[in-house]
Amino acid sequence: MSDASTRIDEIVKSNDIVLFMKGTALFPQCGFSSRAVAILDHLGVAFETVDVLQDAEIRQGIKDYSDWPTIPQLYVKGEFVGGSDIMMEMFQAGELQELVGGLKQAS
Repeated sequence: MSDASTRIDEIVKSNDIVLFMKGTALFPQCGFSSRAVAILDHLGVAFETVDVLQDAEIRQGIKDYSDWPTIPQLYVKGEFVGGSDIMMEMFQAGELQELVGGLKQAS
């Protein structure tokens, strides 16, 4: 396992909800990342973000880690969920609410 993969694995396993994105929750750097943050904010759950623009190894490594070519990427309870389109579909179907139900609420 590479250094980036090890770091990613630690981040994913130590946070209930983590979003690998372009930019930060307060200042997303792309529309897809902005939409992903908006969905999580609407759900009112606490989540961590990782700005892939700050670390080239993480930016490439997260694509290899999930075998998913695009960013953002959402992980819940250590499991890869998908990108913003999948998040939107799951949200509209009520599936994302079920997935994050019972997790720590944002303060």
